[in-house]
Amino acid sequence: MEKLETVERYSVLGRVLHWVHVAAFVTLAVTGTILYVRAFGVVAQDSWTRVIHRIAVVFFVGMPIAFVIFRPRSAIEAIKEGFTWNKEDWGWVTAAPRYYFLGDEAAMPPQGRVNSGQKLWFLLLAVTAPVFVITGILMWFFQAILPPGVFQWSVFVHDVAFIATVTFFFVHVYLSALHPLMAGVFGSMTNGRVTKEFARSHYGKWLQEKMARERSEQKQETK
Repeated sequence: MEKLETVERYSVLGRVLHWVHVAAFVTLAVTGTILYVRAFGVVAQDSWTRVIHRIAVVFFVGMPIAFVIFRPRSAIEAIKEGFTWNKEDWGWVTAAPRYYFLGDEAAMPPQGRVNSGQKLWFLLLAVTAPVFVITGILMWFFQAILPPGVFQWSVFVHDVAFIATVTFFFVHVYLSALHPLMAGVFGSMTNGRVTKEFARSHYGKWLQEKMARERSEQKQETK
């Protein structure tokens, strides 16, 4: 059986940070649900639930900070990508219904390193993460001195951000790991690589740019 040619999508550090962040997010979602859903009221009385929730917060907030510290250039590029929209992104928005629901791959224009769906997920996290942190700090450290109204509003805003993020998280997981057309994405987050065929059909613009850089580097080395 012929071995398919692959290209690197994600570094080891990037994958480790990603999975630690995912684990922290899932832990926060589960423990947060236990804390706020009345059906779990008996469990919520146990102090371990809150302790685990707060430990997970440290990792959830710490992973992006670690990424900025250890890979500042990559972090800046990732932030720039997340907030930069171009014609390929608007093409993705108009083609997404045909692409995901009808399997029309020809409708999707060539994408860069991240597609518009991934950018939307990034933007949501960029908005909700500060909300989680600010309201979480108020509830964690200042519950005893906060006016009741401020505390209740902190809980409400925290919960709204939680619902929005968890909902989009399930969409993100389905479209990036479970959807038939995206079968190569999950593997790229475990071994860091995708086949060139997959990269060409899903991230064609990124693959062209990557290959152009590699050819330029090879020329420089041979001089």
